[in-house]
Amino acid sequence: MADDPTEGVIIRAENGDVIRYDETGLVLRLSDRVIRDIAERLELKPAALAPEAAPLPDLPEDIDLWAPRREGDWVFFQANLPGADGPRGYRRHVSGGAILAEARGPLLAILGIGGARAGLGSPGPARFRWHVLGPADDIGAVGQGGLGEAVATDALEPLRELTVEALVADALLARRRAASQALPLVVVRTETDSSANAHDLGAGLAVANLDRAFANLKAAAARLGTSARVLAVVLDYTLEDLSGDPLAYRDGMIALMERITRGMAKQGLARPIFLSAFDCGTQTVTQGPGLEGQWELSWNHGDHRLVFAAPSYAFRIDDTGRLTDEGRAEKALLLTEALLAAQGGRRWHCPVIQLAEWSGTEIRLICEAQDALEIDAEDPFGAGPLAGFALEGVTNGARITGVDIDKADPKVVVLTCSQKPEGEVHVTYAHAAAPGVGPYPANRGALRGAFGEGAVRRWALPARLKLTGL
Repeated sequence: MADDPTEGVIIRAENGDVIRYDETGLVLRLSDRVIRDIAERLELKPAALAPEAAPLPDLPEDIDLWAPRREGDWVFFQANLPGADGPRGYRRHVSGGAILAEARGPLLAILGIGGARAGLGSPGPARFRWHVLGPADDIGAVGQGGLGEAVATDALEPLRELTVEALVADALLARRRAASQALPLVVVRTETDSSANAHDLGAGLAVANLDRAFANLKAAAARLGTSARVLAVVLDYTLEDLSGDPLAYRDGMIALMERITRGMAKQGLARPIFLSAFDCGTQTVTQGPGLEGQWELSWNHGDHRLVFAAPSYAFRIDDTGRLTDEGRAEKALLLTEALLAAQGGRRWHCPVIQLAEWSGTEIRLICEAQDALEIDAEDPFGAGPLAGFALEGVTNGARITGVDIDKADPKVVVLTCSQKPEGEVHVTYAHAAAPGVGPYPANRGALRGAFGEGAVRRWALPARLKLTGL
């Protein structure tokens, strides 16, 4: 991947790029404190508010609202509206348009990019329908789908469908409500196209429309009189890559993240957290270069902050390999947990099997994990009695007869076998399984960390490792 000599970074701080350069010159990102200091030195005064006596526009008569007042180009009022937002303050622009919840702090965003499978949503509004919003371009949360160019707008509107990104925003708001914290406004948008490989995705219509989403976010924040901040960019592009080369897939995804980061920098937005799920395939697609390329990406993603929140065997899919409504909710729940951990400066690390070795009479799998490991007794995804483990390349009929966690080291998995395996043996987990049926991918397992409860777990990522020590 050749560096672009016309673009780069001169100074970078922990929270993003401070000084960049491109073909137009230097691009500076200054803190709010510096901007305030400059304004005071220049004796700049804020624009005067519209007079209090300005007439109120007509407001909807079929909602329970009270105490309306006008401030500038906005009408603020108290109301009791449907949804989890409930009775609280709302606002509406004097020119009309959608009602928005009144909120403190910056305008936030959770954006996504990927292939066709990423551009799907469940019908209906968010629980916090006046807080989870999309650009007011009559397109909705699923974006253009690669069929046209997104338009410029500084207005926002509630959603008609819920993508994974919208469900993450909804879950974040629910957490804040439960903790009696302020509820911000969150903009969501997912852009997709039919690119045949990751390199093309990084240069196609989807990423151009994502640039427009960044610009619209900034414009909407200015209209609201606040700043803008992107919480995360969700990546959902694996099986769509037809390059046939795991390294090309990795390089294309790194280039995509760099392209997105540059587009954000041009809007004065800080470097994002990239969130993804480790794709495990479908009921029939169980191996391939795209799936293997994720391993390359997991340990080499440049200087980008990429978090794999979960393996996709934890999400329900239909018989076409697409997430069901329940699967979208399951994915959003784990993406939310990973995002909260990353925002709080904590790790979110799914267990990874790093070494497989024959030791005496058993196979020992050395794992990197945040927590003690467990084989889930409930086997929620139907991995079977071997919890998703298998042997490849065995020439003497040896097979796994038991799976357990080492009592002396809770981050080691112990596989007992019918006899010592012979041949060019590999140990696999949730990888290259026989095609199956049911609501989960054929590649699935039951190994997880002890953290969490219910659906909120750190599930182990797929693995294929050469067995050593034979």
